[in-house]
Amino acid sequence: MAEPISLETLSGSSRRHLNESAVKAVMAVAATVSLAISALIVFSLVREAWVFITEVEWSTVWGSSWAPRLGRYDLKTLVVGSLLVTIIAMAVSGPIGLGAAIYLSEYASVRVRKVLKPTLEILAGIPSVVLGFFALQWISPNVIQRLFDGTSQFNLAAAGLGVGILTIPLMSSIAEDALKAVPNSLREASAGLGARKVTTTIQVILPAAVSGLVAAFIVTVSRAIGETMVVFIAAGGGGNNAQFTLSPLDSGSTMTAAMAAQASGTDSVVGEALTFQSLFFVGLVLFVITLSLNIVADRFVRRVRTRY
Repeated sequence: MAEPISLETLSGSSRRHLNESAVKAVMAVAATVSLAISALIVFSLVREAWVFITEVEWSTVWGSSWAPRLGRYDLKTLVVGSLLVTIIAMAVSGPIGLGAAIYLSEYASVRVRKVLKPTLEILAGIPSVVLGFFALQWISPNVIQRLFDGTSQFNLAAAGLGVGILTIPLMSSIAEDALKAVPNSLREASAGLGARKVTTTIQVILPAAVSGLVAAFIVTVSRAIGETMVVFIAAGGGGNNAQFTLSPLDSGSTMTAAMAAQASGTDSVVGEALTFQSLFFVGLVLFVITLSLNIVADRFVRRVRTRY
């Protein structure tokens, strides 16, 4: 006769409970360490930035050039440069990445996907420094300088195109995942009503995936704003003196490239007293911008998200 089942039998052995408790403890420690590291990074960023904020002469923060080693901290020079590069980059990666995602999700056959998908992943694996030299040595002389005579080889437009190429795989990958998440029942219902493929894609699939597409756009914008090496090489961002400009045909710098430029060299950052702290101030501004983008995107996605 079989023994009756008791609560002790269902609960398992004590060794099993011990193993589960150990795994839970390890995961909790890993989560705590990651949060602690993030908190320490933010703390060090805010601490050094606060030194700059409290000691700087604020008239130097609004001028015509960014040259921390000379005591000139014009923030708008870097912010405008970052915006110009990001706008050009998104004008490239937005349409191309979204178009690639739509093709892979809605039109491409299995055979084509097997070829095109790895190709995009290879593009994502190209180091940014390589794309920086490509933008400087090929895009600038063969595209920008041919279209606009008298343009310097170092210019923000070439850097923007380079960053755009760099972010195409990111945009297409996230956008494709969003499109693939749309239930096939919507496609079948649209086809059953006699809609063409292009009508289904534009009027049914894209609106249904809008929350994921917005998330892809925001992530790509954040990646473009945070790109360093392409701008550092192609836009002349490696110099220690960046002049304010509203033209993408001029040389310039972005927030990340300026930080890399000032922190380069065996003697680290030298010059005017607050040069080192100015890097943390720029980093704090960049952190606030990207955090704000993510908060706005999260609220928008929550508002328009549709659950199926």
